[in-house]
Amino acid sequence: MLTFAAAVFFLIITPGPGVLSTAGVGAAFGGRAGVRYVAGLFIGTNIVALAVISGVAAVVLADPRIRTVLFVLSTGYLLYLAFRIATAGSRIAFIEARRKPGIRDGLALQAVNPKAYAVNTVMFSGFAIGLGPVADPMVKLLIMNAIWLPLHFAWLGAGVWLRRLDLAPSTQRAINIAMAASMVIVVTLALWSLR
Repeated sequence: MLTFAAAVFFLIITPGPGVLSTAGVGAAFGGRAGVRYVAGLFIGTNIVALAVISGVAAVVLADPRIRTVLFVLSTGYLLYLAFRIATAGSRIAFIEARRKPGIRDGLALQAVNPKAYAVNTVMFSGFAIGLGPVADPMVKLLIMNAIWLPLHFAWLGAGVWLRRLDLAPSTQRAINIAMAASMVIVVTLALWSLR
């Protein structure tokens, strides 16, 4: 179980649309709006997990045309986000929002978030805890949620905290480039896995 928990931690903490947008909401709108947004992400990620556990996601993604379209859209979206982050100049470039997002926005993001499907697929199919076909996914879901919630609130807190800082432009640029590079690495690994 510790190996599973460590894998969940590292898969969730790495930059992706969910955590970057969570920090962006915190930076743009503060903690209260961020909590509503995280609630939507939380509900959405559990819906995605249940779709993976039940096999619904596998049935939908079994059609190579649908899988290709979703992969191209997801890859394009992640590269677009990386570009926006890298070219944001000298301000911290978490994903910007123009209005206060809420629960519905978090749900919508998780429905199309490729990282949510990838993480859940890896976690529920790649690690056997040995508790049986019913208890295994239930325990995994509990462990994932116990790690997911504090990590997302940490990203939200980072956004709220960065909102209050007055960082030097060179520091802000370095943060942007590091965030963009990590997103490009995620896309590169996904493309490499198709070989």
